[in-house]
Amino acid sequence: MLVLASASPRRKELLGTLVKEFAVCPADIDETPHEAEAAHDYVTRMALEKAQAVAEQYRQKTGAHSDQNLTFKRERCVILASDTSVVVDEEVLGKPVSFDDAKRMLRLLSGRSHQVMTSLCLCDVDGEHVQLTNVVTDVSFRSISDVEIAQYWRTGEPQDKAGAYAIQGLGAVFVSHLSGSYSAVVGLPLYETSQLLALYGIHSLEEISHE
Repeated sequence: MLVLASASPRRKELLGTLVKEFAVCPADIDETPHEAEAAHDYVTRMALEKAQAVAEQYRQKTGAHSDQNLTFKRERCVILASDTSVVVDEEVLGKPVSFDDAKRMLRLLSGRSHQVMTSLCLCDVDGEHVQLTNVVTDVSFRSISDVEIAQYWRTGEPQDKAGAYAIQGLGAVFVSHLSGSYSAVVGLPLYETSQLLALYGIHSLEEISHE
């Protein structure tokens, strides 16, 4: 069984293009960056801790049972976790807490390039087999006016998005160039995810083609 450790509808939709069936179990962790923590280290740590948190939930569910069927399900359970952060000048831009916060972020991104880092972690329930990777995509924005920022904020789109924009939505009008993985910027890099899933015996084309 594959478990997606995220409540993101975007990750759920993207994973659904690779596999037909999976469970969703959001991870509840502290996402505060450590002092002086590098962006790459932060994003990778977030994916690992999300996977570990969900794995712990499944261990608690199955650890107290001696039923062989439950034990088998536990052994076959694979956790997939991901984290996406927008990074500019080594600063990790999270989700804006207010219009002023979103305005500050979009001003930082206006007329220049930034990086979107999306980490992946796949592990078994007992944490004996862990695979980690981080996908970095370069994104360039055209210049954005304060009027456009205010109008964009009123759409409601940037309010729960890292870096205060959604490339799969209206935020795409700001993007002048992208180098890397589009799906990673949305929230789940499909190529890298399919490669890691294959290491656990989950092959995307086989999963999708089976009736």
